Amino acid sequence: MPSEMEQLYQQRLKRYVTAMRNERPDRIPIRPFVAEFTAKYAGYTVQEVTQDYQKAFAAARKCAADFDWDAVVGNMVYGWSGLTQAIGLKYYATPGIDIPPDTGFQYKEPPEEDAWMQPDEYDLLIADPTGYLFNVWLPRVSTDVTPVGEPSTMQSNLSFVKGGMAMLAYFGAFGQQAAQLRAESGTVSAISGILKAPLDILADKFRGYKGMCSDLFRQPKKVEAACEALAPHLLHVALSGSDPDKNVPITVWLHRGCPPFLSPGQFEKFFWPTMKWIIEELWSRGHQTLWYAEGEWNPVLKWIRELPEQSIIYHVDRDDIFEVHKAVGDKFCISGGIPNDLMAFGKPDDVRDCCKRVIDGVARDGGYIMDAGAIMQDDAKEENLRAMTEFTREYGVY
Repeated sequence: MPSEMEQLYQQRLKRYVTAMRNERPDRIPIRPFVAEFTAKYAGYTVQEVTQDYQKAFAAARKCAADFDWDAVVGNMVYGWSGLTQAIGLKYYATPGIDIPPDTGFQYKEPPEEDAWMQPDEYDLLIADPTGYLFNVWLPRVSTDVTPVGEPSTMQSNLSFVKGGMAMLAYFGAFGQQAAQLRAESGTVSAISGILKAPLDILADKFRGYKGMCSDLFRQPKKVEAACEALAPHLLHVALSGSDPDKNVPITVWLHRGCPPFLSPGQFEKFFWPTMKWIIEELWSRGHQTLWYAEGEWNPVLKWIRELPEQSIIYHVDRDDIFEVHKAVGDKFCISGGIPNDLMAFGKPDDVRDCCKRVIDGVARDGGYIMDAGAIMQDDAKEENLRAMTEFTREYGVY
């Protein structure tokens, strides 16, 4: 006979998967994406959980057990500093080092003229994406790696050893974290695998947002070709970390594809073709994608509706969740939609009222997962998270 905790895990996994397939489980699954909140709740500083991933893992397990959630991410505190510092990455500001110890990590985008990829380098990227990353991009974003053509140094050679060891240690630890969540609290690991849109890679890590905007007008064909060159590599990365049992989804963290970053016409031309192709390829292999729609995506919902039924879980951040449900709720499960500012500054009764409206409006026939609109940092109030959790557990029964 399975243990009581294993029975609870299997019950939660079935509930979670049923909802993600846009069907009706026994009740609405609760899957909060909590990041720096876990540090505050567990008694750590943001610096501690950023620089010591075992503390971040422990904080995630404590929240999962104490709040009795159905599913969580093993660690939602993005960017373990031991990894970023091992190779001297320049584009992260680390809590306690570059910024105050209770401030979440920051991404430092360089000025347009100092972008990590220059506007005349598209052909190099298109011809050999991995070669460009290793030979050109990496020495620019690392304080330790020497550029090609310059004498190698011990510090440069050591950065590859340290970086490789850090990656093995950190990403290898997620398996044990998932096992502990399952054994200690019967909690499902909510996601497995990571994906970014090709155009987001160009904007975030290569050209910068300003550079990308210039390129859309000055060399649009190069932008399209670069996205096409990157897409197979991003598909490979997504599959390499995916759930072998094909239960939990791969997550695409969406940054700059929505208005006002892109117009709907630019979305259709530059962002959508390769993103659609990747998601359809994942779905053809049996993997759902969690479409984590940071920002407001309602203006482009007609294109998202083109995706195969059940291929994504549509996560709502700042959009009108009722409009999202009307547009795509017949095809895809929806999650989120509880505003983060409400979780941070509202009262528990306000949270309950919001949860009731969302449940009544989008979850009557299943296909909904309770969560805030965006990842919760340390401004979220404990009493509001409890209100969201307890109300959903009581009211969200089918």
